[in-house]
Amino acid sequence: MRVAIFTDEVGWHTRQLQAALRRRGAVGRCIDLADCHVDTTAAWHGLVIPGFGRALPDAALVRGIAAGSFEAVTKRLGVLHALRALGVPVYNEGQAIERSVDKSMTSLLLQVAGVATPPTWATESAAQAQRIVMRESAAGHALVLKPLFGSQGKGLMRVGLVDGTHVPLPPMQQVAGRLAYLQRFVPQADATRPGFDWRVLVVGGRAITAMRRVSPHWIHNVAQGARCEPAPLEDGLVQAAEAAARALQMDYAGVDLIPSPQGIQVLEVNGVAAWRGLQQVTRFNIAQALVADLMDRKMAQGLQRRA
Repeated sequence: MRVAIFTDEVGWHTRQLQAALRRRGAVGRCIDLADCHVDTTAAWHGLVIPGFGRALPDAALVRGIAAGSFEAVTKRLGVLHALRALGVPVYNEGQAIERSVDKSMTSLLLQVAGVATPPTWATESAAQAQRIVMRESAAGHALVLKPLFGSQGKGLMRVGLVDGTHVPLPPMQQVAGRLAYLQRFVPQADATRPGFDWRVLVVGGRAITAMRRVSPHWIHNVAQGARCEPAPLEDGLVQAAEAAARALQMDYAGVDLIPSPQGIQVLEVNGVAAWRGLQQVTRFNIAQALVADLMDRKMAQGLQRRA
């Protein structure tokens, strides 16, 4: 069996996946979606997937999609949509990735599903964004301004009432995409100790492992220097993480959650989640768990659909 590992970066994660696939008698080939294209003269299906000739992969596992123009990203996601339509199991599917990459859609779907998440706003109007920041600041709240398509804690800043001082929204020309995605900041209960949030990995609808990301900084991403600690899969954590993955209809998801006076709240849901930090505090092999879910559940569902 041949599996396409779609990635824009070959490294530790792809090696882990290839090793896990070999253990199951399969071959994983790393391919950049930017190198895939449509050619209706090349084969009956009209897709060209490097390394597969006129054939299609038996399955596809999405590890990363490179940034690019709106048109380029649309084409890359279109390849994932086409593969699914042609009966190839795609893990995660293009639509699930679209839901998670767009933070405003994530927030909207979590809200509709009744999953606890901080109040969130997304607007292209500079005047409206300023009013939101002023109103929240007057009520004693800080807001986190995030890039709509950001990851790894990059490009975050706090506005509103930050440590007792009002921090205004920057000019819209300086905001990524000229769109303000604002999420109410959830402060730590004990400001004298390093803060933390949780990353929970949900695979096949089930939370399988978790960690605490601890940092003296208010940003808790591992890429920004947070320390990884093992965390027990307590009931509240499991229920919130699984509900979030279910709301976005994801095969696997890295769900970020934070404690608050109102209970556990979901901050983000990652559809191409990295797990190197999580692997350091997890006893079993995460790549093998992902591959097992792909082959034992996802591919079985694909066979049933074709039948």
